[in-house]
Amino acid sequence: MMKVNRFTVAVAILLVAMLACNLPQGPAVTQDINAPLTAAAQTIAAQLTQSAPIASPTSQVVPPVVVPTNTSPAPTIQPPATIPPVITPTQQCDKAQYIADVTVPDGSIVASGDVFTKTWRIKNTGTCTWTGYSLVFDTGDAMGGVASSAIATTPPGGTVDLSVTLTAPAANGEYRGYWRIKNSTGTMIPVIGGYNNKSFYVDVKVTSGGGGPFAVTSVTYSVTTWSSPGFVDCPRVVAQITVNGAGTVTFQWTRKDSPGGGTPETVTFSAAGTKTVRYDWTRGSTWAGSPTWVGIFVVDPNNQNFGHKNFNTACTSP
Repeated sequence: MMKVNRFTVAVAILLVAMLACNLPQGPAVTQDINAPLTAAAQTIAAQLTQSAPIASPTSQVVPPVVVPTNTSPAPTIQPPATIPPVITPTQQCDKAQYIADVTVPDGSIVASGDVFTKTWRIKNTGTCTWTGYSLVFDTGDAMGGVASSAIATTPPGGTVDLSVTLTAPAANGEYRGYWRIKNSTGTMIPVIGGYNNKSFYVDVKVTSGGGGPFAVTSVTYSVTTWSSPGFVDCPRVVAQITVNGAGTVTFQWTRKDSPGGGTPETVTFSAAGTKTVRYDWTRGSTWAGSPTWVGIFVVDPNNQNFGHKNFNTACTSP
């Protein structure tokens, strides 16, 4: 196709030259000498237009802008974990805990008319010091016990032995009496581990045949003083041992600084009754008098601890 186009252009040029040579001369002819050239040029342009393909502008395909799309579900934002508040147990001013029966275990056999001492060990588990508190009879069988008796000052966390002297009823049978602690304002305080978490009791069986097997039924204490050359007004613990019949009691003195007990001693009874034994405290000629205690452990026949007596007196110089 390109060779035909070149030939056609050459012929057109020759025709234009021949026409130029044969044109008439002189002013009589008023013809545009460029007209044949213009016509030839238009003819050549028409041929070129028919021969050559029409070129369209090159189109550039612009890819669409793709906006990234996250098809995953939006993450769930969990609220920060709530830390539960620290709960501080409510502290209670007046609260006690039953620890043990020191004397006369539940179900003990006593003779009718016998006098015995029941002792409970109680702990102050409240936040207030027991000052002006008392042991009081609540309900059941009082067995001749006093309605109220003072409790020694007991700090929080401290323990105290509470005792009441009772008399066994005349009639045979089972008897039980309930006791409680009353604060200085007259309010009864709770006793954890006690009966219904409020009281503690003495429980005995009364017989008229001498109180059953030979046993120590109670031990009570008091404190006096003694003196000798070199020892003046030293503490003396007096213990009254009560039994329900004839027999020999083997016992040991116990102390705060020697709770395991000392050398065994004996006391013999010809019948039911009470006898007195004593312990003279010596700790050098003088002593600062820090709180301490002395008590009795019955080795035979009971194999039982009968509590102790607290004191803080001291020997003085002669």
